[in-house]
Amino acid sequence: MDERDKAIRDAALRLLARREHSRKELVNKLALKGYGRDEAMAVVDELVRQGWQNDQRYAECYARNRIQKGYGPVRVEYELRQNGIDPVNLDDIVGQVAGSWMDVLEQVYSKKFRHVPVLDRNEWAKRSRFLVQRGFSGDMISALLDQLNISLNKF
Repeated sequence: MDERDKAIRDAALRLLARREHSRKELVNKLALKGYGRDEAMAVVDELVRQGWQNDQRYAECYARNRIQKGYGPVRVEYELRQNGIDPVNLDDIVGQVAGSWMDVLEQVYSKKFRHVPVLDRNEWAKRSRFLVQRGFSGDMISALLDQLNISLNKF
């Protein structure tokens, strides 16, 4: 291993010491530090073989963190794809963290909004938009509003 590879390895290990990183994220950060992508990829491949970097471990850690912060399955999957992670089974992770996606959704809703049995169209749209931006599907939001007996004022 030459000096350049050692410098890349040290930089990568410093990043990994702080938190888990996906393979793509690690290569991008090393490239920003001025190392060539090919050089960085070779060093990251070696770190993967040695167990220092693992995309599955990263995905689980990242998903757990985002679920605890109240983000839904659509958003978490999108963010993982952006970080170079293939789709993972988030249901197991949400089961460990919060029970179910509906439990996460209800917790996010209750924290943000007070319970009102009848909503006007603007308030209903505002609440729905907030939950969609958090990464919950329209079906999940409708099911939550039905579960909470919240109806839309048609007038």
